[in-house]
Amino acid sequence: MALQGLVDWKGRPVNPKRHGGVKATMFIYFLVVMTNIGNIPMLLNIVSYLHGTMHMGIADASTTATNLYGAICVFTFFGAFISDSYIKRFYTILIFAPIEILGYMLLACQAHFPSLHPPPCDIASHPGECTAVSGRNLSLLTLGLYVIPLGEGAVRVCAAALGGDQFDDSDPQELRGKMSFFNWYTFCISLGGFLGLVLVVWVQNNKGWDLGLALSALVALLGAVVLLTGLPFYRHQNPTGSPLTRILQVFVAALRKRNLPAPENLMEMREEATEGTCTSIQVLERTSGFKFLDKAAVDDGDRRRWSLCTVTQVEEAKIILRMLPVFLSSVLGYLPIPLLLTFTVQQGGTMDTRLGAAHVPPASLFVIPVVFQMLTLVAYDRAAVPWLRRATGYAGGVTHLQRIGAGFASSVVALAVAAAVEARRRGGGAAEMSVFWLTPQFFLLGVMDVTSFVGLLEFFYSEASAGMKSIGGAVFFCILGVASWLGSLLIRVVNRATARRGGGTGWLDGADLDAGRLDLFYWLLAVFGLVSLVLYLLCAWRYTYRHDPRMQSRMEDDRVSPASMKQAAV
Repeated sequence: MALQGLVDWKGRPVNPKRHGGVKATMFIYFLVVMTNIGNIPMLLNIVSYLHGTMHMGIADASTTATNLYGAICVFTFFGAFISDSYIKRFYTILIFAPIEILGYMLLACQAHFPSLHPPPCDIASHPGECTAVSGRNLSLLTLGLYVIPLGEGAVRVCAAALGGDQFDDSDPQELRGKMSFFNWYTFCISLGGFLGLVLVVWVQNNKGWDLGLALSALVALLGAVVLLTGLPFYRHQNPTGSPLTRILQVFVAALRKRNLPAPENLMEMREEATEGTCTSIQVLERTSGFKFLDKAAVDDGDRRRWSLCTVTQVEEAKIILRMLPVFLSSVLGYLPIPLLLTFTVQQGGTMDTRLGAAHVPPASLFVIPVVFQMLTLVAYDRAAVPWLRRATGYAGGVTHLQRIGAGFASSVVALAVAAAVEARRRGGGAAEMSVFWLTPQFFLLGVMDVTSFVGLLEFFYSEASAGMKSIGGAVFFCILGVASWLGSLLIRVVNRATARRGGGTGWLDGADLDAGRLDLFYWLLAVFGLVSLVLYLLCAWRYTYRHDPRMQSRMEDDRVSPASMKQAAV
């Protein structure tokens, strides 16, 4: 049964007619919208605050913003580990949402009191006379910036996994709902971003960052309260102990039995969990590949927990190893994206931001790709998927890996376009050049989010075993986080390398964007992205899905066919 291991809020077996389904996900969608109303504007506009109010240089402000984005993504692992191992996903959200709210309030207090700022100055006209934030004020800023990721990371990954739990794969009607869930989950992220970029950014720029951050805390609180009201309708997955421990036991047991011959049939392997071995809510059948791990399930008389594992444990470890090349190549593919987002805002700040009689804040330009994402996601889910499903036979219209590859290809084009636009901005007066020249690169970034973002989230969630669904989602968010941190490292490396050749001034040095060579940096990222795309395509081509992604009369999540069909991404 696909509903095995799922209970209601009182611990009773779920009633499919009362619990779960689309009605339960409505509360989750509302939480996602509310948290992203505050989160996305802060991520995209924080550079303006760090540079304009806290007087950080462009490189330092960009690095801090990129690290913040990376921390949110990497902290999803902490929340995923807790929810898969010890606490139900719903309660994990209720614990960590107040932590996120606390982070917003810390930053709001610092923004409100001038004594917590560096000395005032005109950083636009006289950047050399400004002193960057330091000492205790820097400590308070850092604390607030990293308390938010601790809370937001757990909320983000648990909301996605909790939503996936609301659908039964064995029911055809619910299966269709589950296949649409991640599209609508991403739509809600975009909707929250749209509302935040229109409302919160305006408040930040016109009424003050203190009110903007307080507003972010308020909407996050509202989202948590509404999520709480849906408690009677949720299906809850009982935690089954640490999945990371189960996987580690497989490697330890296989190492201890490295001198044993590899088992040739299931009769030689432990299929059922016994006392002293880890249990799982899902039973997986043996698959080919990574045969050295099969030795961990050979019963040689030693039945201690770290000496004998079940076939299911071994298969969970194999799942992780199979996904590892896709994970690594996707990190490289995503590395340029946070850098492009960050520097695009700084580009916009030097250009003509007028729209008629009004001035458009550079961060609000992200409304363009956000609106495009929402429209495209609706069209894709309601029109493209049914047509592609009939044309290709794939349950999702295309495979997850094909969808991801299309996004990485669009990112390479976006970087090339950004380099050309930046070269034109440098060549002719930036103040007279309309900020809407940045629209094409925003458009292509929107294409990438519609394809790669949703595709990666679906891929890691669907390929993970039932006891590792939160971890599967966290792996996806970890890609975004690691890519952000590697991007910060790349900025430093490029600055040092180009400073030595440029007489002490690197491509991204200083407080003035015109003093650097952002256009050359974009071209470097485009070449890097192209190489990463080729590596990804190779890894995707070699990957074997757990389930045949073509349409089936019944897709099961409880047992895995030992003859998994290899599907190419391209």
